[in-house]
Amino acid sequence: MTAAAAIQITGVDFVCIPTSDHDRACEFYGGLLGLPKRQQWGDRPATEFQAGNLTLVLFDQRGFGQAQAGSSNSAPIALQVPDVDAAREALKAAGVTFIFDMIDSGVCHQAMFLDPDGNPIVIHHRYAPPTN
Repeated sequence: MTAAAAIQITGVDFVCIPTSDHDRACEFYGGLLGLPKRQQWGDRPATEFQAGNLTLVLFDQRGFGQAQAGSSNSAPIALQVPDVDAAREALKAAGVTFIFDMIDSGVCHQAMFLDPDGNPIVIHHRYAPPTN
């Protein structure tokens, strides 16, 4: 039996987002973005927020006895919204600075900004089926 056959990955349970200030990150994701808080990992600086079918974990490695490897992810997480332009305008009004305002890929609209720790976040809306 191959390793792949034995592992049988069935999905993604959560994605960690590094933070150097857990409380600030929780306020950004829960307060500003409005994501529902699911739970905190005991008294440690790791809190789960739900974004549709994906759980985002705000995670300060120092609370787990690890040195902080870096303050941010390098690849963006795309959060689905019904209207990129409306979401972008609301975030800009709240003081969020965008790396790029909005692009149209031919199948979707998207705009990218950084969270308080420098993690890239994309707001995204697919308006057409992907092309093959």
